[in-house]
Amino acid sequence: MGENKNIFARYIEEQGLKKTSQRDLIVSIFFKTSTHLSLDELLQRVRKKSPRVGYATIYRTMKLLTECGLAIERQFGDGQTRYEPVPDKGHHDHLICTSCGKIIEFENEKIEQLQKEVAREKKFMVASHKLELYGLCKKCYSGKH
Repeated sequence: MGENKNIFARYIEEQGLKKTSQRDLIVSIFFKTSTHLSLDELLQRVRKKSPRVGYATIYRTMKLLTECGLAIERQFGDGQTRYEPVPDKGHHDHLICTSCGKIIEFENEKIEQLQKEVAREKKFMVASHKLELYGLCKKCYSGKH
């Protein structure tokens, strides 16, 4: 997380913006989380530490984190934009429960290889991709939710 904070601090400076304690708190909480956060969820977590932080500050900070390449915006079909830190270990995909909203990350080299083969066969240069599978998690599928 320390390196991310340094990258963000340099980006803020390059943009001619001031370093603020509210922004620092938002960044710190965002990078400590292990879930895909909506702006509302992040705001709730931040307000536990600093009740005066506003929605606009959360929005602007997440926009900056996305612009400087430290966060990724995701849409999982629930009408909310969610954010996750750019993964250290590379690309991953998602399983999304349509009942409870649980998001499970996974990596599968065979899927990645198949995508590369299809692109090569079709003479297509892939710039980026995402794989999202929608269905029911184990809890919801077995009715224990």
